[in-house]
Amino acid sequence: MATMLDYQTERATWCPGCGDFGVLNAMQKACVNLGLEPEQVVVVSGIGCSGKMSQHFGGYGLHSLHGRSIPTAQAVKLANKDLVVFAAGGDGDGFGIGMGHFIHAMRRNVDITYIVMDNHIYGLTTGQASPTSDVGSKTKTSPQGTVEQPILPLQLALAQNCGFVAQGFSGNVKQLVNLIEKAIQHKGFSFVNVFSPCVTFNKVNTYDFYKAHLVDLDQDPDYDPHDRVAALRRVAEANNLVTGLIYEDPDRPSFEESLPGYPDDAIVSRDWTLRQEDYDAILATFR
Repeated sequence: MATMLDYQTERATWCPGCGDFGVLNAMQKACVNLGLEPEQVVVVSGIGCSGKMSQHFGGYGLHSLHGRSIPTAQAVKLANKDLVVFAAGGDGDGFGIGMGHFIHAMRRNVDITYIVMDNHIYGLTTGQASPTSDVGSKTKTSPQGTVEQPILPLQLALAQNCGFVAQGFSGNVKQLVNLIEKAIQHKGFSFVNVFSPCVTFNKVNTYDFYKAHLVDLDQDPDYDPHDRVAALRRVAEANNLVTGLIYEDPDRPSFEESLPGYPDDAIVSRDWTLRQEDYDAILATFR
């Protein structure tokens, strides 16, 4: 059985204290807890500090283009349904250039888990405003404070009827592990947004800030994560500063379950040898 050591690679190159360390640890621990071997797991990442996740995770990894981790991860899953597939990115990667893919992934519902490390800033390019930066955030691209309204990932996902929506905090790895385990086990597209502080370029949305403001819905016995309308209301009331399982629809069929003719066996395990008579028949259609 795999251990944490099996999922470790070379030393990660994030800044000391970066929240992405906690996210990496939680992903590894979730896979170990579920009895998954590294060769059963694929991490597809985009560009940015979060893009290093595919290098540091210890399973199969694919470093894709900026904003393109989701379509790449979907292709991997559809080709080999036996794999557990993560798409990993940051708020700039996922809610900027990758926003269109995020919307359609929720609609399509392929069985992958999407982890977003949300630090409210572009960290790799040294501190510009990102799609989730709060109004008034002073950055290199907004020295007088950004005037644009931020993307609200949880509300967006709930409005789009995403089948699994959760939010964690890299300062609470125990809860994050639990959320990622549930996301992996959910059949369909799972979205886990993670507040992952950038200790170098964001001096507002810090560990102390989140510890003081976050509300843990997992600790609320009256909260029902199966009521989407109530989830929207609760998230809005808390100004998105919540953690836990926000919403899950366990009855919604995945893309693979819904697609007529989708094979029961993994596509990659099939014999794709083209017989000469088949080749001749195809060629004949062009004559």
